[in-house]
Amino acid sequence: MQEFYEELGLTEDATDEEVTARYTELKEKYSEERWQDGEAGNKAAKKLTKVQTAYQEIMASRKEKQAEGERVTTLDEVARWLKEGDISKAQAILDDCSERNAEWHYLQAVIFYKKNWVNDSKKQLEIAMQMDPANQKYRGAYKKMNDKDAYEKQNAGNAQNPYQDQPTGDNNQMGGGGCNECMSCCYTICCINCLYNCCCGCR
Repeated sequence: MQEFYEELGLTEDATDEEVTARYTELKEKYSEERWQDGEAGNKAAKKLTKVQTAYQEIMASRKEKQAEGERVTTLDEVARWLKEGDISKAQAILDDCSERNAEWHYLQAVIFYKKNWVNDSKKQLEIAMQMDPANQKYRGAYKKMNDKDAYEKQNAGNAQNPYQDQPTGDNNQMGGGGCNECMSCCYTICCINCLYNCCCGCR
């Protein structure tokens, strides 16, 4: 990108107005000179093409950076509403996003999880991981959800096993009768907190 600025005789910290003004100046200059006879006209025509290309590349790059900044700001706003517990507001902002990148799908997964729509949440996380395979935040959240599912399935299987040893009276006195339910509840809360912390603490 630096070479494009050099073509216009500017530095990368030039304002949009300065870039446009310089481009207009050079465009007028070479547009006139290209009609000269011989090599001078050819050089001016080539220079005009380079100036036009430089201006287009610079402005396109700046427009993309501006759009990216707006997307980041919007997703930060979603994370803030999630932190404050306003799922409806967070969902409304997500719905208004025109471009849906990996972080968008991750935040949608968080919202679905908070609504207890586990399967939908997993699908959104899978999309996020496909779009950004190296993102450890997405992979960590997905692993925690799968671990929670495996834990609950294991407990459900044990509860239906008629040959499972029943707790003794001593175990009941120590809280053994309600231990499994307590552990399951705590594990669920832990998973929700982990997914929430990934969303609002790892940005």
